[in-house]
Amino acid sequence: MNFLTLVLQAQAAGQQPAGGGWSMWVMFILIIVVMWFFMIRPQRKQQKELQKFRDGLQKGDKIVTIGGIYGTVVEIKEKTLLIEVDSNVKIKVDKNSVVKDFSETAQQ
Repeated sequence: MNFLTLVLQAQAAGQQPAGGGWSMWVMFILIIVVMWFFMIRPQRKQQKELQKFRDGLQKGDKIVTIGGIYGTVVEIKEKTLLIEVDSNVKIKVDKNSVVKDFSETAQQ
């Protein structure tokens, strides 16, 4: 509270507060750039890779859904997939619920 009072008194006296106004804007812009570089940019890259994976799904691919259901792709439609989770047990899921291909990770 005292700092605010000092700043207001300095402005009333016609003096520039310590630090100036432009350095605050430089720091603010620097914080935005750092946030974009370390948080937003990697997230966008990850989303693009996931969308590319979902668009490239084919019959026979082994997948995992967001809910942890493992299955094999049987049929692909525009927005849904029919996956086989056990012999003669098939379920329809939204394409956006597929998160990864586990056939590659199972081989390692």
